[in-house]
Amino acid sequence: MDPLISIIIPTYNEEKLLPKLLRSIKKQTYRNKEVIVADAKSKDKTREVAEKLGAKVIEGGEVARGRNNGAKKAKGDILLFLDADVVLKDASFLTSTIKEFNKRHLGIATCMPSPISDKKIDHVMHELFNAYAKLLEAVLPHAPGFCIFIKSDIHKKVGGFDEKIKLAEDHDYVRRAVKYGKFGLLLSKKIPVSIRRMDRDGRFKVMLKYIFCELHMLTFGPVKNNLFKYEFGHEQGDKSNNIFKKSLKKIKKKNK
Repeated sequence: MDPLISIIIPTYNEEKLLPKLLRSIKKQTYRNKEVIVADAKSKDKTREVAEKLGAKVIEGGEVARGRNNGAKKAKGDILLFLDADVVLKDASFLTSTIKEFNKRHLGIATCMPSPISDKKIDHVMHELFNAYAKLLEAVLPHAPGFCIFIKSDIHKKVGGFDEKIKLAEDHDYVRRAVKYGKFGLLLSKKIPVSIRRMDRDGRFKVMLKYIFCELHMLTFGPVKNNLFKYEFGHEQGDKSNNIFKKSLKKIKKKNK
């Protein structure tokens, strides 16, 4: 029997995009799964939407706390952390990635991101990141929080995500986790990701923020102050949500 997968999604004001992810999870060919939404007291109808679509809703908080709270309630042998604005467009995503995860005897893994965008610049930027992550896979693992697979026993051994870290707590998490299991970039599928933060804050600004964050981690350690002014979630009426939805519709039309 396939192992139980616990899919954990931290949320804050995600009533517009969360349904797309939850519906895509329902369509997955991999059946042995549970979905946990850790909500940080959303002001909109995120909780109601999540419950209506079959997810278990628990108290969340900032992104690291939300993931940790979700993991405490999880029953799965493997945890999969996703962000609310990704979409598993391929119904075989879980089947393929879990098969590869087990076949390669991995303890921690991630997928390379593919932007939900029709702009060439977004694809170029993500491919540059993918090349960088692949180059350093064996010595300095990178696993963006929008897609992290990890065995539940390893999550417990590392004590979960460090809730004091303000940015790149995901990379810190996997770098501590490799002491207890093998890390790998899954090649069977890419994960479709939102570029709404880039639309909102600007591509160049976001790119510089993550470059400086990486340098900070390598020289001074984890970022435990809000030096880079990272904000979790999206406020109601965020225009980037509408841009994301339009991009997704364009891509669907092209694929028909």
